[in-house]
Amino acid sequence: MSPEHQANGRPSEDRDYQAEEPQLIYPPKQAQKGRGAISNITGRFESQTSERVDDGWWHDPDEINPTPAGRTQVTEELAKSLINRNQSPDLPFSLSINPYRGCEHGCIYCFARPTHAYLGLSPGLDFETRLYAKVNAPELLRQELASPSHTPSPIAMGVNTDAYQPCERHYRITRQLLEILWECKHPVGLISKSSLIERDMDLLAPMASQNLAVVCITLTTLDHQLSRRLEPRAASPSRRLQTIHRLTEAGIPVAVNLAPIIPFITEQEMEKLLTAAAEAGATGAGYTVLRLPWELSPLFREWLEVHFPERAERVMHRLQDMRGGKDYDARFSLRMKGEGVWADLIHQRFQKASSRLGFNRSGRFRHLDISQFRRPLVVPPKPRSQGQMDFFQ
Repeated sequence: MSPEHQANGRPSEDRDYQAEEPQLIYPPKQAQKGRGAISNITGRFESQTSERVDDGWWHDPDEINPTPAGRTQVTEELAKSLINRNQSPDLPFSLSINPYRGCEHGCIYCFARPTHAYLGLSPGLDFETRLYAKVNAPELLRQELASPSHTPSPIAMGVNTDAYQPCERHYRITRQLLEILWECKHPVGLISKSSLIERDMDLLAPMASQNLAVVCITLTTLDHQLSRRLEPRAASPSRRLQTIHRLTEAGIPVAVNLAPIIPFITEQEMEKLLTAAAEAGATGAGYTVLRLPWELSPLFREWLEVHFPERAERVMHRLQDMRGGKDYDARFSLRMKGEGVWADLIHQRFQKASSRLGFNRSGRFRHLDISQFRRPLVVPPKPRSQGQMDFFQ
């Protein structure tokens, strides 16, 4: 191009080409309706990690929009064992059962999300859409309770993933396990945020009358809009309070677990949550400060950026203040509550409100009766034939 052409103030051909080159702008991250996680991050055991970048060659919007999570898939599996055992000093139980792996409730704060990495799946959207049902759980429970090595101790059910998540309506695994525990007079404590637990009051009420069953309902917030963001497919806050009332009316002791306490998100509701639970009939209470192990930390940070970008830094800084400057501290006695000034303040607020409302006075939640336990009858396997087997048998 001639100097005269450039002197007229008209752009050169090179400048025209650069100006007209399309610029790819990725759309902001968005939440998917009915799902808690924003994306499917790579699990920590994967050897390869993929990351989307703009190299300037492709500009199809369909290629850059996030892929929908799709329908929930439930895979039936045959578990090798059922009862989990722990010696954690900060847990009130040593035995636990999880009928399902993964949880459709989609709670973004769920500390069990990283366990999906063991399956080669993402702790993100996979955790809430690709579930596993332990269909042989009732058979395993009978075998393990019948074993001479089993020492009765209250079994906590639904610790990692909710035993009453939506697929329980079809599989009824939790129901079958409760029937066996009632038959054996074995104590159990159920942890849930689902109103489906009301279905099994016909079992829980007689068990509770013999000091064999207690229930803990998780309460996170009274704000329905916030609840839909935090735990999109769990029962609404008002529905959970109604469940507490119905269970207590049936004579079943109910405690509430304020979990998790999230600074600047749910922390300010602590006293209101305890008051609402007491009015509904709950007699026990506990709390847990938000835990962010492994992949849960980037998942929660991503969730904050989408739903609360204006306070994301404040939330994480306050959590780090209670975790020794880190996102998470896995040490026993500190992982649940945290440490420091802010953790102490939360503890004091909880203790004062609990004392005022009369929580934790009966001791029912730590002293279930193990003396009534009787081992179940297990049908022995068919004996193998003696001698040489028939070729056509």
